[in-house]
Amino acid sequence: MFTVEQIKAAHSKVKSGADFPAYVKEIKALGVTHYEAYVADGHIDYHGIGNYMAQVPAKYAPLVIADTTDSEQFKRELVAHQQGKTDFLTFIKMCATVGIEKWVIRMDKMTCTYYDKAGNEILVEAIPE
Repeated sequence: MFTVEQIKAAHSKVKSGADFPAYVKEIKALGVTHYEAYVADGHIDYHGIGNYMAQVPAKYAPLVIADTTDSEQFKRELVAHQQGKTDFLTFIKMCATVGIEKWVIRMDKMTCTYYDKAGNEILVEAIPE
């Protein structure tokens, strides 16, 4: 099964949103079935077969997630990030500001779903294969 070190090595190659599809393919090949990335502190729970889980610990000081969600601003900023116009930390800070609590990547469906603090789906995107 995959290790935190393998996940970190794959993630180190991600410099912008444009690099994300290759990252997903790489960790899928390691055996990751899905993962949950938390905006507040950057910790990520990676899941594999048979309830296997590896957690990448918090990466930065806690951010405050807005109570209200501005989904239109989020969508605009997400497009800019995916085009490589912002780095990851800028993207994370924007997510907190517009009320995104986490996202979940599902390898079986190749989707990325963004959620607010109430657990509402804000956006579901297909990940390019």
